[in-house]
Amino acid sequence: MASSTFILCFLAFSSLLILVKLAGSSELEIEELSWLDDDDKDEEIIMVQGRHESLRKCDFGSGKWVYDQTYPLYDAATCPYLSPRVKCQKNGRPDSDYEKWRWKPFGCTIPRFDALEYLGRMRRKRIMLVGDSIMRNQWESLVCLVQSVLPTDRKTVTYAGPTMTFHALDFETSISFCWAPLLVELKRGPGNKRILHLDLIEENAKYWRAADVLVFDSAHWWTHSDKWTSWDSLMDGKHVTRDMNRMVAYQRGLRTWAKWIDLNLDPRQSRVIFRTMSPRHNRDNGWKCYRQSEPLGYASHSHVPEEMMVLKGVLKRMRFPVYLQDITAMSALRRDGHPSIYTRAGGDGAVKQHRTEHGSADCSHWCLPGVPDAWNEMLSVML
Repeated sequence: MASSTFILCFLAFSSLLILVKLAGSSELEIEELSWLDDDDKDEEIIMVQGRHESLRKCDFGSGKWVYDQTYPLYDAATCPYLSPRVKCQKNGRPDSDYEKWRWKPFGCTIPRFDALEYLGRMRRKRIMLVGDSIMRNQWESLVCLVQSVLPTDRKTVTYAGPTMTFHALDFETSISFCWAPLLVELKRGPGNKRILHLDLIEENAKYWRAADVLVFDSAHWWTHSDKWTSWDSLMDGKHVTRDMNRMVAYQRGLRTWAKWIDLNLDPRQSRVIFRTMSPRHNRDNGWKCYRQSEPLGYASHSHVPEEMMVLKGVLKRMRFPVYLQDITAMSALRRDGHPSIYTRAGGDGAVKQHRTEHGSADCSHWCLPGVPDAWNEMLSVML
C-alpha cells in the first residue's frame, strides 16, 4: 500500500471510530492499528495524529443529507444479489430521488466508496455481518457496492447453515451475512414452544470465529410487540419465565454476547463493530414513510433509544475493544428511504392487496440503492 493511501485510510479510520473501551493500553492501540497494514508505519501515524487532531475528533454520525446527482453508486437492475422486496423501483415506486442522497458529516468527509480500493484493503480477509433482516439489507448493499468491478466468473455466493457468503475470488475476500437476530439462542422446547436462552450463544457464535471483521446488530427482535413477540418463554440458567422487561432481557442477552467476544476473540486478529439500531418510521397519524420523497432537514427532537443506552452500558464493561457505529440519528432523517408499500412486484394491484391483507407498509427495511449504502461507506472508512 502506498504511503499516501495508508495515511488517508488511517486518518479516516481514526476520525470515525467511537472507541467504547480500549482498556487504557497504548500497546493495544498500536496492535489494533497493525491490523491495517503489515508494514511498520509508526512515523506516518505520528505525523497524521499531529497534523489532523481536529479531524480525528470529527463526529461522523452528525451531519446532513446532501442531494448528489452522481449517486447512486450502483444500479439495482445490474446487481443480482438484491432481495425482491428492496427493489423499490421494480416494485412500482414512482420516484427515485431517495437514491441520490449522500451523507455529509459536519466538519469532515466520508470518501465516496471505491470498490477496487476497498477490495484491495480487504484482500484475504473474511468479513461477516451478523444480525437480523436489516443487517441482511446492509449485506446486500455491500455486496452490490463491490460486485460490479468483478468479472462474472470471479464472484460467487455460497450458503452454509444460517450464513450466506459472497466471494471475490481474485482478492480471496469473503463478505458473509449470518442470521442471528437475537445473537443468543432461540430454540424449540416442549410443545414446539420457542425458548430464548439468554445465557447460550455457541450455536450461533461458532460461525463467527474465523472472521477478521465482525459487524453486529441486535435490537428489533427484542422490542417486538406482544402480538409479534419472538419467544414464548425465556430461560437464564435454570430459571424460566414467560416474559420479563424487554430491556432487562436485552441487557442479559448482550452480556452473554460480550462474554463470548471477550473470551474467544483476539483484538490483534479480529475487529469487532456494533452497529446501532436502524430507526423505524411506523404508524403515527398515517404511515410516516408512505409518500415521503425527501429526507428531513433536521430531527424534530433528539431522542436516544433505550436500546442504545443498554448497548453502550454493556460495551463499556468489555475488555475487548468493540467499536460503535452510530447510524441511528442519520437514518432517522430518512423516512423517504423505506420500501413503504412498494415491497413486491406487480404494480398498484399488488400494492393495494398488500396494504389490505397486512394493514401496514414496510417502514423498517430500506430500498436499495439507498440508506444502507451510506452505512457501508462509513464502514469502509472504519476499516
